[in-house]
Amino acid sequence: MNGQQIVQYIAAEWHLVTWIEIIAVCFGVAEVLLSYRNNILLYPAGIISSALYIFLLLESKLYADTGLTCYYLIISIWGWINWARKRSNTDHLPVTNATAYDWKIVALISIGGSGIIYLILKYFTDSTVPVMDAIVTATAWAGTWLLTKRKVENWIILNISNIVAIPLLYYKGRPLTALLTLFLFVVAVLGYFRWKKIMEEERNVDIKLADSF
Repeated sequence: MNGQQIVQYIAAEWHLVTWIEIIAVCFGVAEVLLSYRNNILLYPAGIISSALYIFLLLESKLYADTGLTCYYLIISIWGWINWARKRSNTDHLPVTNATAYDWKIVALISIGGSGIIYLILKYFTDSTVPVMDAIVTATAWAGTWLLTKRKVENWIILNISNIVAIPLLYYKGRPLTALLTLFLFVVAVLGYFRWKKIMEEERNVDIKLADSF
């Protein structure tokens, strides 16, 4: 697809875009930017975006994608509660590194989830790229789970999903979404380093509090 074809594709697709879809995308972008800012408001933004997408996907009879979005809606509600829960020395869940237990869960979700999703896509859908679809979905699940626990490595796992999704979306004839995913990839790289800085700052505060007693 050359530059002229991409422009023609964008022009053709734009006429199909509804206001609900535009609002859903805006809240989705807001969710990622708020994640970068380590702001708990990412969750209400994600809940609104997911709820709107569920409506759109059901309207299009995309039931598998609807199920995936329902997962995002549920884990966003859980993440919001988890982030807001008060801790001993802070009024919120602090940013920390993933533990050995966390990595076991990530491996289970990523590897086990990929296998299950692959089998479902292979034998119950007409997907032409079940392996890549499975990897994108399972790693996104794992990264989102780490995000709810405020683990800095969530950005790494989410970007594994993004880096596979970019060429996959282009292959599927969705260059606009591929471009959006590229933007999310860049935000995730920046988010990783920002969260590491926040983690160090919170650790220093904890050390100062401990020394004051």
